[in-house]
Amino acid sequence: MSHKIAVIPGDGIGPEVIEEGKKCVDVLAELYGFSIDWIEFPYSADYYLEHKVVLPEDGLKEIGKCEAIYLGAVGDPRVETGILEKQLLLKLRFHFDQYINLRPVILYPGVPTPLKNKGPEHINFYVVRENTEDFYVGLGTRFKEKEHKTVFELKRSTMPNPRYRLEITQEEESEQAIQLGIISRKGSERVIRYAFELAKKKNRKRVTSVDKANVLTHCYSLWRDVFTEVAKDYPNIETEFSFVDAITMWFVKNPEWYQVVVTPNMFGDIITDLGAMIQGGMGLAPGGNINPEGVSMFEPIHGSAPKYTGMRVADPIATILAGQMLLEEIGEIKAAEILEKAVIQVLKEGKTVTKDLGGSAKTNEVGDATVQAIKNIYHSE
Repeated sequence: MSHKIAVIPGDGIGPEVIEEGKKCVDVLAELYGFSIDWIEFPYSADYYLEHKVVLPEDGLKEIGKCEAIYLGAVGDPRVETGILEKQLLLKLRFHFDQYINLRPVILYPGVPTPLKNKGPEHINFYVVRENTEDFYVGLGTRFKEKEHKTVFELKRSTMPNPRYRLEITQEEESEQAIQLGIISRKGSERVIRYAFELAKKKNRKRVTSVDKANVLTHCYSLWRDVFTEVAKDYPNIETEFSFVDAITMWFVKNPEWYQVVVTPNMFGDIITDLGAMIQGGMGLAPGGNINPEGVSMFEPIHGSAPKYTGMRVADPIATILAGQMLLEEIGEIKAAEILEKAVIQVLKEGKTVTKDLGGSAKTNEVGDATVQAIKNIYHSE
């Protein structure tokens, strides 16, 4: 079977870590009898600086012909903060309606955690983050003048009514800023149901819902209502609610309690970085932006680290694990299992790890070690 995969290496260390991820996926394809047709796209800071556009419409169309997207990293100090992130990352997420952000929070053997007296048996859960709503829809403004009027129009395919119009008039002399969040029943229902289905698939017995309904009552009371309704379809799975401030505390104190966590967009953005730290750092944290019925995108959650570009010191494990998630999503389940086992073997041995894990290995050396582990595991089974 052949899979057509879009590759966006991106900025900084992105091309370096993507190279190692591709290397691992390619050897698995060879061993397990499928093929990967990598289609590379140049969208990056360099592309933007040359063409004055981040992601052209014809590029979106070509990416849409692929089964999934493999992304390296985005960000460059030569480009104003937010341009690349909004016009590449968010544009891809919204265009392909990647309404699930899936973040495994797994501490692997051999990896240190900053949490005292915690080990791999304590940190092994999933965060399912809603990925297209909440305060990330881009509605907002800043007022500088009295009686200034701003009109918003929101067009969203995920909304029951895809167009909203809102007028706001500034009546104060001082400057003000407004950011609006949107939570819809449809958007909430599909991500919450995905979380329960993931719990079934991974044999997890508890789903925790995150919100701030005690203060942000309008948005998150709807989220709670939908969670309660969906939970009725899964009577064998335990459920609970947690405020976002509380869950950050309990992630640190008792991470072993959590199995599947489902959260609105903004809170998920915050708590998944905490999750990355307790699992050993950004270099070990993969993420998936998933549309179960469409084109999904997989990436390490770390940034582009431009000051390390070309030095081959970046940890590629997060990108390799993002490749493992990609393989699972496109149906190459056995290959995905072997890739995770190979990563575990490399980390457990601790002989070929990068500086962030106390080693001195180069980026490509970690990739090579993972490839060798893949071959060893394959031939031993």
